[in-house]
Amino acid sequence: MSATPTVVFVHGGFHGGWCWRRVAAPLRALGWQVYAPTLTGLADRAHLLTPQVGLETHVQDIVGLIEAEELTDIVLCGHSAAGAVITVVADRIPARISSLLYLDASLPSAGQSMLDFMGDTQGIPALFRA
Repeated sequence: MSATPTVVFVHGGFHGGWCWRRVAAPLRALGWQVYAPTLTGLADRAHLLTPQVGLETHVQDIVGLIEAEELTDIVLCGHSAAGAVITVVADRIPARISSLLYLDASLPSAGQSMLDFMGDTQGIPALFRA
């Protein structure tokens, strides 16, 4: 890991980058570079939600951040549905990622959507499809 550790936190559904605030502050105090973007279509970026927003959009959000900030040697941390996001990001730009951290995160198999992975959890997939 580089002299200045870098982490990119990726929130799950129904959250925004704000959810990492209490984790980011102490890490920054220790000298870490901390990024906690909000994914397109969620939280403060909800106005950007369209039917076209999906996993690929969120992957591009994170890849774009990493490339624009010229980040390397990153700890990439995903919570909940962001497990799928960080998996694809790491597949796309593996040389920039030092480690993946799945924090209570989903990890669908190749070809599965989050709805497939969830099964009939409390009727949520049917609600989302409706």
